[in-house]
Amino acid sequence: MALNDSIEQLCKEMQLPTLARRYGELSATAAKENWQYAEFLYEALKCESEAKAERSRTVLTKLAGFPTIKTLEQFDFDFTVGVNRRQIEELSNLGFIKRSENIILLGQSGVGKTHLAIALAVKAVQNRYKVRFTTTADLLIQLSNAKKNKRYDSFIKQTIMAPSLLIIDEIGYFPMSKEDAHHFFQVISKRYERGATIVTSNLVFSQWAGIFANDKVVTSAILDRLLHHSHIINIQGNSYRLKEKKEAGLQEMDLFKIGKKKRSSEHSDEPVA
Repeated sequence: MALNDSIEQLCKEMQLPTLARRYGELSATAAKENWQYAEFLYEALKCESEAKAERSRTVLTKLAGFPTIKTLEQFDFDFTVGVNRRQIEELSNLGFIKRSENIILLGQSGVGKTHLAIALAVKAVQNRYKVRFTTTADLLIQLSNAKKNKRYDSFIKQTIMAPSLLIIDEIGYFPMSKEDAHHFFQVISKRYERGATIVTSNLVFSQWAGIFANDKVVTSAILDRLLHHSHIINIQGNSYRLKEKKEAGLQEMDLFKIGKKKRSSEHSDEPVA
């Protein structure tokens, strides 16, 4: 068997697909630049390691269940009120995940809560943390179905506890039944001091009892665990979506005016100013 074939076979057996693909290129570079054996070995291992990390990030991104990909670079800090850029940059270092702390993003619809939650989660995925994104509605449906199908404990273990970071979006957009409120308490209770959680809500804390079936005991227990180790970000200002819609409307109006002006000039001998 030729040496090249032997190297490819060994790479296959050891699950080193990138090295199998690039060892010829690396060998040629090593010969040209007179690398020492240790230098060649380092570059070979590095290329495989980097490729493996990228594959891992791709898989983790798919498993996270993001509705869309948002980044911190895309966030308009000048448009919102209440978002401290320095605080967000500090959180993006992901120390809160290592310390199993929570982030609570409050504010009206459209101010950027979900954007920030996803952006921080994307940063976590890039650093190869396991992340799970879900809306409150979807989470409660899954918990209810797991209970009915007698796989509640396995669902809690695999879906709730396995991620290093869990994002629960849209708390407060609809009231819960007492059963749903207890399901939600189980999620928060299980992750308390054992996993980082990001939640978003359009309601201030004084209104949360209305979310959880007006059960003050459950509400207090949930808030107690969420707030104990938490970073609270209260976002104010206008809706991003309305801003973008308004800007799009203005652009369409400008295009309409230009088109109208052009059509008028086609039927006139007068030059257009």
